[in-house]
Parts: sequence; C-alpha cells; structure tokens
Amino acid sequence: MSVNLGFAQASSDFLTAALLIYSLAVIAFAGDYAFGRPRRTAAAKAAVPATAELATVGAGSGGGAGSAGGVGSAGGVGLAGGGSVAEGAAPPVPSAPAPRVGAFKAIWEAGPWVRAAVALSSLGALAHVVAVTTRGLAVHRAPWGNMYEFITALTCVAAIFFCYILVRYRAWPLGVFVMGAVVVALGLAQALINTPAGPLVPALQSYWLSIHVTAMTLATGIFFVAAVLGIMYLVAERYRKRVAAGKAEPGNGLIARIPSAAQLDKLTYRTVIFGFPVWTFGVIAGAIWADQAWGRYWGWDPVETWAFITWVIYAAYLHARATAGWRGARAHYIQLLGFASLITNMLVVQVFITGMHSYAGVG
Repeated sequence: MSVNLGFAQASSDFLTAALLIYSLAVIAFAGDYAFGRPRRTAAAKAAVPATAELATVGAGSGGGAGSAGGVGSAGGVGLAGGGSVAEGAAPPVPSAPAPRVGAFKAIWEAGPWVRAAVALSSLGALAHVVAVTTRGLAVHRAPWGNMYEFITALTCVAAIFFCYILVRYRAWPLGVFVMGAVVVALGLAQALINTPAGPLVPALQSYWLSIHVTAMTLATGIFFVAAVLGIMYLVAERYRKRVAAGKAEPGNGLIARIPSAAQLDKLTYRTVIFGFPVWTFGVIAGAIWADQAWGRYWGWDPVETWAFITWVIYAAYLHARATAGWRGARAHYIQLLGFASLITNMLVVQVFITGMHSYAGVG
C-alpha cells in the first residue's frame, strides 16, 4: 500500500511544532526558576491526600522547604503555613484539617510561569500525538517500524506521562529537566535519523508489531522519565551530603527549588514500578512473535539478550529498593544502569550489530 504523502507531511509539520512548543515549555519552566516567587496559596497550604503524598513536590512555584506537610528540599520539615518549628519546641496542633486544593487550581495559583509551562507542555504533547497518529495514517500501520519512529513515539509517551505527573503530583519544578531531556532526544532524532515514511520490511509485517513494539515503546518512555528523576535524585542527595559534611554552603537556589531527595526517590520508584510490568509484557510478546516468525521463542539474538539483561537490571533495582540496605544512591545507580542497558540496546546493538532484529532503518 502506497504512502499517503499528505499525512506524511502533516506528521512532519506537527512534529516540528511539538518540538518548538516543548522548547517554549522548557523556557517557561526555567522562567519559574529565575523569576517565579514562592506563593502562600491554598495549594501550598493544602493537606496532602493519603494517595498522593508527593503532591507537595510543586505546591508553590518556589518549591522550597515550605512545602505543605512534606519534607523540604533543604532537609527541613515543611509546615502548611510555610513556617518552621524551632528545635525542641512543640509543634502546633491544627484545629481542623486543611482544605484540599484541586490540581488545576494549584497550577493556576502557582504563578504565570507555571501556568504557561503546563499549558505549553500539554499543547506540545497534543501536537506530538497528532504527529505520531498521522505518521501511522500515512504508512497504514503502527507508527514505530524503525528507529526514528520508535524515538518519536517513546518521547511522546514520556511527555504524556510527565504531564500526568505534573497534574497528579504538582511536579512542575521537574519540568525543566524532564521536558528538556525530551527536547534533546526528539531534536537529535529529527536532526540525525529522520527517516521518510515508507513500508515495513517483510519480517515486521505482522499484527504483533502493534503488540510487542507498542509495549516496548510505552515502557521505554516511562523509563526515560524515571532516568531523569534518578539523575536528579543523585544530584540532590550528593548536595545534601556535602552540606552535612560542611563541604558546601546550604541554600543552593537550584537545589532548593526541586523536590527533596526523599520525594524524588519515591517518585522514581513509582515510575519504574509502573513501567516494569509493561516491559515484562513486551519481552513476553516478543518471544511469542519470535516463535511465530522464526519457529523458536528464544534464540539469544543480540537484541533479545539485551532486552533480557535490561529486564534483569530493573528487577534488581526493584529488589534493591525494597531492601533497606540497598536503598538510596546505590539503588538509583542500578536503575540508571538499567536505562543505560536499554539505550545501548536501542542505539548500539540494533544499529551496529547484525542480528534478526536489524530493522532500525538507520544508514
């Protein structure tokens, strides 16, 4: 079936628009760091719901130690009113529970920079979805049949997943880092491996493409977000230790605006937990597809082997995170090793090592 050139051009245009909008969103997130001011609003004073204790990540555009009921970035315990309890003094007893503030109201009250950043991130994600959809319509198949399409799809998943985190956990202080990484990955794909719309190689012409590769794309996009959060955790934790050891001055402006290491640790763990079953399903679906295509479930093909290695590393991270002796930085190094394994499989093994999965479409 021939390529629909109109949809192909629309996909390219929408992807360029998404990249531009994402870049503006990153500028807006950075503007909140540079010009935003802490606001003592109902969002900052809201009691944290039991099911979303990480909602204080971005309760105010300052994101500092005064987060409602959460652990402040500088290590102190924040109060709803933004104050602190003197050492040895009895904490105040609230007379009534603080009212909860909806996510969208919290975003509105966080300031114009946050409002603009969230709106631009959402608009960019919408344009990105349209770009991926029209690419699929152009080629009459699932739009992830080569490396370029895979990267555009996984960055779309990463952007959508982060928009969910923005609303769910008020995590706008993370936006400049996560969306910045999305811009870099998508920009490199556009500049270096942009592949024209075209038909699939015969080996990929199966309905299993929509099952196996879709699962791997979703998991990779989620792990992409987890990797950015893990790096931020290591930076925040290293700074905390340097301050405790007297090797750094407290009150670093950038560190004070991002969530505390404890909050980043929880959010990273939950993100990996969300993506790990999807990756597991993708590996299993790939084995079933391999049996139908090649007559065996497993053949130690380089891509198969690296996918299994990645699964083992992420499983080790989850086990380490659940083991008290391996929490903290050591667990996050394992998680980042898992993402490094995933990237190695995607950008090195599939491109440079000949195997039965050599369909990257990169010359």
